[in-house]
Amino acid sequence: MKIFKALASGFCKTLKAWKGILLIWLGSLITVSLVALPMKAFLKSALGGSMITERLKDGIDLEVFGDIGAGFTNLISSFPTGLLLLVLIGILLGAFLNGGIFDSLKASSGKSSLSEFFRASAKNFWPFLVISLIISLIILALVLFFILLPVSIVVSSGSGSETAPFLTVFFSVLCFLLLSMIFTLAADYARAWHVTQDKPACFKALGFGFSRTFRTFLSSYPMMLIIFVVQMFFTLVVMFFLSRWKPDTGGGVFLLFLVSQILYYVKCILKVWRYGSVTSLMEIKNTAKQESIN
Repeated sequence: MKIFKALASGFCKTLKAWKGILLIWLGSLITVSLVALPMKAFLKSALGGSMITERLKDGIDLEVFGDIGAGFTNLISSFPTGLLLLVLIGILLGAFLNGGIFDSLKASSGKSSLSEFFRASAKNFWPFLVISLIISLIILALVLFFILLPVSIVVSSGSGSETAPFLTVFFSVLCFLLLSMIFTLAADYARAWHVTQDKPACFKALGFGFSRTFRTFLSSYPMMLIIFVVQMFFTLVVMFFLSRWKPDTGGGVFLLFLVSQILYYVKCILKVWRYGSVTSLMEIKNTAKQESIN
């Protein structure tokens, strides 16, 4: 079937794009460090490194943060700004690196160097940024309409049923996930098509993305669903594993950090696998269309 052929081809493309995946992992690590390192330095200066290790080794101890006093209040007040900065940097960096990733996944791409990767990243940055922002706004609207609005209605209604809020949240999140995959698929098609063009055309690429998504829905959406299930299963396994690992020594904490970064690198591989599979399915469809014309 075309779906499994695209998945296999996408995985092979992903293995060839290991340099780009490494850059995505490194960029994410640096971005998160912009917030994590200052917070770590603040806690050490407020409580002392040994005290933090002793009082947090068995889990979160709220008294630890209470002991910080006014400093903790200042930390909390600056958290929204730090989070916004983190999101903005993540969007900009993602648009830049994805430009190189999608370029390295296309059929005409050979064994590209880092200079070629960064050239493609710079070329595709603005179109990819516009595509990401538009799709992000659509997904944000889906969150408001399918999750926040139903949940707020159920909570404000004051229903005596204990299962009503749970069922509302469950079906709201399920509907959101199923619908958001359509727009994610359209964005992937748009970016996969855009890197094959000589001139920037982000809105034309978005038009192609939505058109290709709905025209090939019976093959594209099941493939996307398979990838999503694999990603969710991996995420749940990682959360189960890391939540039960409680290191009580400095070496254990360092080992936990290394393992968590390896697992995050695997998560990046799964994400690029999605990019490669969508690109492969687009190329398969284009080849079949060309052969039918000939």
